[in-house]
Amino acid sequence: MENELRFRPATINDAKLLLDWRNDPETRRQSINSGEIKLEDHIKWLEKVLDNKDRKIMIAMIDDKPVGTVRLDIEEPYSEISWTVAPSARGQGIGARMVEEAVRIFEEPIKARIKPENFASIKIAENAGFKKNTETSEITEWILDR
Repeated sequence: MENELRFRPATINDAKLLLDWRNDPETRRQSINSGEIKLEDHIKWLEKVLDNKDRKIMIAMIDDKPVGTVRLDIEEPYSEISWTVAPSARGQGIGARMVEEAVRIFEEPIKARIKPENFASIKIAENAGFKKNTETSEITEWILDR
């Protein structure tokens, strides 16, 4: 039996963990903004995000162990979802579980912006019910209508 995946809200105490995941080389390679982030810049960004009612950052947990993060930017007509799987948790289907749970919780229409070469995230989006909306050489946009 799979261990239950649950979300908890991110806090400022998660800054180092989130930064480590964000600056992981594979995460950076698949991110739209692939530059390395400095700790002081990340803390300022996270403080602003945590105060923003239109952004939700959740830490995915399995057995009280953080395994990834999901962010939702609440916008019209589609809120934008993004996710990162902890490097130590990759290859275990956790990304798919995180996105499936997130779209179950967040009931509004959702979009995801994914690099065309990020096959793992594209597969996750497709399996969660997203449909490709647009594509350029740099980015594909996937939507999940409700």
